[in-house]
Amino acid sequence: MSTTKYVFVTGGVTSSLGKGIISASLAKLLQARGYSVTIQKLDPYINVDPGTLNPYEHGECYVTEDGAETDLDLGHYERFINIPTSQANNVTTGRIYQTVINKERHGDYLGKTVQVIPHITDEIKRNIQLLGKKHNYDVVITEIGGTVGDIESLPYIEAVRQLKWELGLQNSLFIHLTLVPYLSASGELKTKPTQHSVKLMLENGIQPDVLVLRTEHPLNNDIKKKVALFCNVDIESVIQSIDVSTIYEVPLLMKEEKLDLTVLRKLNLPENEEPKLEKWKQFINNFKNPKKEITVGLIGKYVELPDSYKSIIESMVHAGSMNQCKVNIKSIHSERISNDTVAECLKGMQGIIVAPGFGQRGIEGKIIAVNYVRENNIPFLGICLGMQCAVIEYARNVLGLDDADSAEMSRTTKNPVIDLMEEQKGVTEKGGTMRLGAYPCKINKGSKVFEIYNKENIHERHRHRYEFNNIYLEKFEKSGMKSAGINPDTGLVEIMEIPEHRWFIGVQFHPEYKSTVVNPHPLFVNFVKEICKD
Repeated sequence: MSTTKYVFVTGGVTSSLGKGIISASLAKLLQARGYSVTIQKLDPYINVDPGTLNPYEHGECYVTEDGAETDLDLGHYERFINIPTSQANNVTTGRIYQTVINKERHGDYLGKTVQVIPHITDEIKRNIQLLGKKHNYDVVITEIGGTVGDIESLPYIEAVRQLKWELGLQNSLFIHLTLVPYLSASGELKTKPTQHSVKLMLENGIQPDVLVLRTEHPLNNDIKKKVALFCNVDIESVIQSIDVSTIYEVPLLMKEEKLDLTVLRKLNLPENEEPKLEKWKQFINNFKNPKKEITVGLIGKYVELPDSYKSIIESMVHAGSMNQCKVNIKSIHSERISNDTVAECLKGMQGIIVAPGFGQRGIEGKIIAVNYVRENNIPFLGICLGMQCAVIEYARNVLGLDDADSAEMSRTTKNPVIDLMEEQKGVTEKGGTMRLGAYPCKINKGSKVFEIYNKENIHERHRHRYEFNNIYLEKFEKSGMKSAGINPDTGLVEIMEIPEHRWFIGVQFHPEYKSTVVNPHPLFVNFVKEICKD
């Protein structure tokens, strides 16, 4: 019989309060006390996954080792607890309904009327318990997306209400995250929104066990007492979550508030040893006390929404801390870059990252930016489409292939230096059909990248349809742009670099998906280290 305990995290009053960060922080603290923990996200939208969503809609699409396209919160989970997530860690309404409808078509329900209760809720419960049963975790933390009261979230709320009684009262608990706003006109913190949010939970049959209150100002004991009284919880279960300068301070803040101890007590679990957070504290100390400061340009097509490139930005935070350097990221829209504006757009940038993306919009701006940094010996990191732009630029301006392009951007180019992968030809569906997940790469021993990784065989995560066209590889290598890494199974080029350049590396994969607080990714660390030499 499974001994897994379940923690359900819900949100009220408003969205974007940080349920994912609270979930990840609690997981970090429990993990540091010796418990095996994982986190999953239940997303109430009807898309099967976020893979087909515009980054403006939902932020970054995060990719797991097993090739699942998931919510960006899974990136936070991995960065905090330093263990990989999987398809089972992200469940959407679309996937739930798709599974139930497929079962109905298959005849699994033996002619019964298929309904939200019990069929949809049963499928939700099955997915929630899948992780605990399969891997026998001590604790599974389940974050429910959206805000209590949203019509889309109701099946999830009902499913976890049922689960609490099925699992037993000491085997599950509810953490409800709400907002305590400050009214500057009256100089008061107001608890009424929290009271109403908990009332909504009660109407749905759930009594929160722990309340986490987001606030800009410290909560005094009187406010905590008031919330405890009106929301039916003990005062030790009213936790303050005050605004901090970086999300990575939240675990330490939650430790001060004894969130982990409260949860362990309510789940009837031993406290074990005090959390070992020395590396975490060192990371924050380096972050807050940098010895240098640099500015790096991030060139992309969705820069108006920082969450579109969340993993890249966080990877640079990790790399900055490792180098005791403050990294200022300046987002630059690629559509604003032209031959006339490039010098002004990139003025003051000590390094450039060209971000991933899809489609033709803004592509020429990226190519012009690559040309500028290559010719001016400015450190450059190209990720996925960023690498492909570097290849196109080099083909046009060094190899003399004026019409060189990607087959994604131009069907008529006579020099498709980037071409559709063989297994992608004939694929018409968009969702979940790209080259996704971790693949091997063998690094050339004489390359700069080998010095950075300090090993020959690596695994990195991918999300793309187009690849370097090997027909042109010899021309590139003869003229100075070298292949530094190859997939040993397919021969596909994974890494291109220019050895004569100060620091010029393009990678077909997404290194940002594997960077964590405890293990910053070596490419980002070395990129920042090189810039810090200035």
